[in-house]
Amino acid sequence: MPRRTVITGSASGIGRALADQLRERGEEVVGVDLRDAEVLADLATAAGRAAAVAAVKQLTEGRVDALVTCAGVAEPSPLMVRINYFGTVEVAEGLRPLLAGSPAPRVAVLGSISGTMRNDERTRLACLEGDEEAAVARAVELTDGGRPHSIYPSTKAALAEWARRTAISPGWADAGIALNVVAPGVVLTPMTTGLFEDDAMREVMDAAVPMPLNGYAPPEAIARVLAFLVSEDNTHVTGQVLYVDGGAEVTQRPADLF
Repeated sequence: MPRRTVITGSASGIGRALADQLRERGEEVVGVDLRDAEVLADLATAAGRAAAVAAVKQLTEGRVDALVTCAGVAEPSPLMVRINYFGTVEVAEGLRPLLAGSPAPRVAVLGSISGTMRNDERTRLACLEGDEEAAVARAVELTDGGRPHSIYPSTKAALAEWARRTAISPGWADAGIALNVVAPGVVLTPMTTGLFEDDAMREVMDAAVPMPLNGYAPPEAIARVLAFLVSEDNTHVTGQVLYVDGGAEVTQRPADLF
């Protein structure tokens, strides 16, 4: 029986690239997105997340082997809190009971190199405390105060911390579920197209995320790493943040961290 993987954000970018790769190797994919997917759902709302989980359960008859969460937004706004963090965490937690029934359950969530950068502590902590409305309210304050660009790294930093603490918590590693984060650098996707068209923004990105190994990444490069992490071949990697960033994290973070 082929492995069955649920992918959020499957209609474009990294999610679509991963879906194509898994299908090419004979696996089954259940996509979750606003359009062009097996499950249509809005992960920006609690009701939409619950509906997505229920629809996946019904469609798969309760058999899920892996989950990859690629759904997210890059435009600075409070919506980042709702989709990037809570849209990931609630779907993962909602599908955990189904994953636990697989002989080789795996989860990979999409983080970002920006999670290593300066972020807003109040937003990050509100996310980790599970207080969505407080996190959104703080994101509104940041937007109104001219600091919307700190929202994205806050959600991605929170996501990495959530994954590391959750990976070894009851119901995850002890149930055989590997949980990891893939943190890309700059990826050439529809979500980032507008950034590349702005020469000034490209200079900012190159300074913030230098990628000495092969430059900007195509979505397929990130998808290949995700595909390994949710495969049966990954038997012992869990709780890790894997930077697929052409060397940006090594370049920007001090060596004495290790």
